Amino acid sequence: MPGIIERYREFLPVGPKTPIVTLNEGSTPLVRADRVAALAGLPRASVYLKLEGSNPTGSFKDRGMTLAMTKALEGGARGVICASTGNTAASAAAYAARAGLPCHVFLPDGAVALGKLSQAVVYGARVITVKGNFDACFKLVREAAQEYSLTIVNSSNPYRLEGQKTAAFEIWEEFKRFPTHQFMPVGNAGNITAYWRGYKEFFKFNSVNSQLAIRNSQLPMMMGYQARGAAPIVLGKPVKNPQTIATAIRIGNPVSWQGALGASEESEGVIAAVSDAQILSAYRLLASKEGVFCEPSSAAGVAGFLTFARQGGFRKIQNPRIVCILTGHGLKDPDTPLKSKAIITTINADGRSLKKIFQR
Repeated sequence: MPGIIERYREFLPVGPKTPIVTLNEGSTPLVRADRVAALAGLPRASVYLKLEGSNPTGSFKDRGMTLAMTKALEGGARGVICASTGNTAASAAAYAARAGLPCHVFLPDGAVALGKLSQAVVYGARVITVKGNFDACFKLVREAAQEYSLTIVNSSNPYRLEGQKTAAFEIWEEFKRFPTHQFMPVGNAGNITAYWRGYKEFFKFNSVNSQLAIRNSQLPMMMGYQARGAAPIVLGKPVKNPQTIATAIRIGNPVSWQGALGASEESEGVIAAVSDAQILSAYRLLASKEGVFCEPSSAAGVAGFLTFARQGGFRKIQNPRIVCILTGHGLKDPDTPLKSKAIITTINADGRSLKKIFQR
């Protein structure tokens, strides 16, 4: 399957001579989650998980990075630079390697999960850790980009969101209709902004070209969830020192703040907060009941979905069709599972020890 630029070229700002930088990203699975639906009191085939951790570097960032790096190469960039809590760094490093461009990534010191840090290193990026949070990193990135003529590939780069909107196209193609609700994590807030843009653009396009689209014209309610300790949009003000186990959304002043608000308000959705305990509960639930291993931040949307359902949010909704966006693979953060009460038993290599295990 080709990457998102080839698949959706007519929706993206590329021309026939644009040098495409791709790792064949996109086309990620949309998996039914009947056990999660049952826990929410909903019927079978009503809840689906969009597994964005199936992208080449293990996160949704690849959708935006393919286009950002393509346009950087087309524009004659000398190199690229980003601030990151981990996933953007991994994606930028991989796509920069693919493009043959130098890559500089700025990370909060001691606050990036090992899997993501390892990726940035092995892809050959120059890794700079900063004694400060994401917002401090991003401030330095802006200064460095201006001083050294580097292209920023954070979500402030407009091509990032243009690429990320293609996930909404894939959901439409799978269902041949829009979901009634979409639940997802919110960190720097670019992704919820991008999905909403994608749904609106695809609806407009299909309304002109397809009677089917007109009959299924209801756009989804965009339901975004921040971690309670890093919830500036919910609080209505930046958080100076955001704290959460969900490192990918540990951001105190999101770049796409207004875009996220616009998406939630226009769609009659919400931007709300969930606790770390709720995030970890959803994270373990997805793995143990659905066989889906995502990073903790990804589970914020599912935690929000379960909370919304238990509060009666679907009571008046006929035939709900819910999509929960899982933004990154669980191997991005290999330490978190082992911090819980893991069932690991060590025995001697003999039959007597084996027998004891199964007699318990």
